[in-house]
Amino acid sequence: MKKIFMYLILSVAVFSCSNDKDETIRIEEKYQTKNVVLLVVDGPRISETWEAQGKENIPNRVALLNQGVFISNFKNNGTTNTNPGHSAMCSGVYENIKNDGTELPGFPSVMQQWLKFTGADKTKAWVIASKDKLEVLNDCKLADWKGKFQPSTDCGVSGNGSDYRDDVITMTNTKKVMKEYSPNIIVINLKDVDSYGHANNWNEYIKAIKTTDASIKEIWDYIQSLPAYKDKTTLIVSNDHGRHLDAKGGFKSHGDSCEGCRHIEFFAIGPDFKKNTIITTGNYEQIDITSTIAELLRFPLQYGKGKVIKDAFK
Repeated sequence: MKKIFMYLILSVAVFSCSNDKDETIRIEEKYQTKNVVLLVVDGPRISETWEAQGKENIPNRVALLNQGVFISNFKNNGTTNTNPGHSAMCSGVYENIKNDGTELPGFPSVMQQWLKFTGADKTKAWVIASKDKLEVLNDCKLADWKGKFQPSTDCGVSGNGSDYRDDVITMTNTKKVMKEYSPNIIVINLKDVDSYGHANNWNEYIKAIKTTDASIKEIWDYIQSLPAYKDKTTLIVSNDHGRHLDAKGGFKSHGDSCEGCRHIEFFAIGPDFKKNTIITTGNYEQIDITSTIAELLRFPLQYGKGKVIKDAFK
């Protein structure tokens, strides 16, 4: 009788362990995403991208939508300028930080928090930006984080204070970084759309929108060409801000709470996202990007105030 009793105990124990192991494996394999690339197209109005007649300026994204998901009512509900907008996407907190690169975000970015959680080398997380002032995204003011767990940067001509550079250089440098270091998190800024908008040059502004659309396909194709990224990488495309509506002075400027400045893009493509899907419901916004990245990469986000965009997942 003792032998039978002991056998039953051992059988239950083994069954329980097996279940625990299976559950652990199931949790660990919840998402196929191992890398996230956040590509920020700086400053287009939604009226010239996804809401343009026939979407004529973004043919590559339209074609890629059969593999991805677009949220039609995505918003920046914070300050509609470059540094605050990028900071919101990276930290998950809206802050009205200075827009000239002289003020750090108040809270650690998703890159800093991921680097701390994983213990990975700084070359596994990058900020690659056409605008030099965005180098501030690699740090924050919070005492326990300032100067620690900083991602690598390649911003502007040669860092903060060195001036802007053309997007073509940023694209080239991004591919070099991906090939050499295989980072798990990359934040990219392409500035030409915003620059031509501020220059009040409509033709070049539209041309830049078309060029960045081609760059998005170029990055996605490059992702699929690299073994470290193919079929295990999510690409998220968004904007730091839009631009004024024509009734408020038009595409030249931005920075207030008008619909043109607040209404921005969210397009995502990757192994864990729905395909050929446009989401028109839900109140999704910039700070949700941070929470979604943390969810995909399976680590706790300590300070973010956004929500995971689960409607976009399979």
